[in-house]
Amino acid sequence: MTPPSPPRVVGHDPLPTAVADGWPQGGEPETWLLSVARYTAAMDVGAPATVLDAGERERASKFLRAEDRERYTAAHLGLRELLGGYLGMAPADVPFTREACPGCGGPHGRPAVSGTPLHFNMSHAGDLVLFAFAGSPVGVDVEKFQPASVVEQVAGSLHPKERAELDALAPGDRTAAFARCWTRKEAYLKGLGTGLSRDPAVNYVGTGLSAVPVGPWAMTDIPVDGVVAGGSGYAAAMALLTSLPHA
Repeated sequence: MTPPSPPRVVGHDPLPTAVADGWPQGGEPETWLLSVARYTAAMDVGAPATVLDAGERERASKFLRAEDRERYTAAHLGLRELLGGYLGMAPADVPFTREACPGCGGPHGRPAVSGTPLHFNMSHAGDLVLFAFAGSPVGVDVEKFQPASVVEQVAGSLHPKERAELDALAPGDRTAAFARCWTRKEAYLKGLGTGLSRDPAVNYVGTGLSAVPVGPWAMTDIPVDGVVAGGSGYAAAMALLTSLPHA
C-alpha cells in the first residue's frame, strides 16, 4: 500500500461515492475519522430513533455511563451514514450481518453488510472513532496513549521480539512505540475476525516506525494526530488482506 493519507472527517468532508459495482479493482482502502463530541453536537436529536435498528438502540440503552452511550450511538450513526454513501442507500436501510467466527464458526465474526462485497471495520477510543472501507477484509484500531504503568503491565502479552524492542528503548520512548505495536496488533486481529480471543503474542507486528506485514496482511499506521480538534495523543493502524493465503 502507498503511504496513507489522513482520514477524511465524518460530518465535515463530503460523503463517499456509491460503489454500486463493487470496490474498484486495485482501489486503495479509505479511512474516516469521527469526533464524538463534534458529531453529537451537530446530530439531529431524533436520529438514533429513526436510523439505528432495534438491536443497536437496545445495546445503547444498556450502557451505564452517558459517555459510553454517546460514543456507541455516534459510532453507529456515523457507520450507517458512511455505508449509506458507499452503497447508495438510506443509512437506516443498511442490512447488517456478522460473518462466521474463524475460531468457532458462530455468527459473531467481522461485521458485514448482506449482499455486498464491501468490507469495513471500526474502532473507537476516547473522543475518536476510526472507520476503514475496502474491497478485501480490513481491520482498524485507534487507541489513546497509555501511561507507563499500563504499558509495563500489558507489554508482557506481546510477541517476545516486541517485548525486547520495548525493553531496549528509553522509558520516554516506550509509550509511542507500544501504541504503534498495539494498534497494529488489534487491527490485524480484528481483520481476522478473532479479536483478542487469539493470543496477541503469536504474531510479530513490530514496535518501530515501519509497520511489519503478517503473511498476506499489510500493516499501515494511520495518521490521526491533528485531523480533528482534540485528536492528539492517539495512535491508529489498519490491517488489510492483500492476497488470499496459500492453502
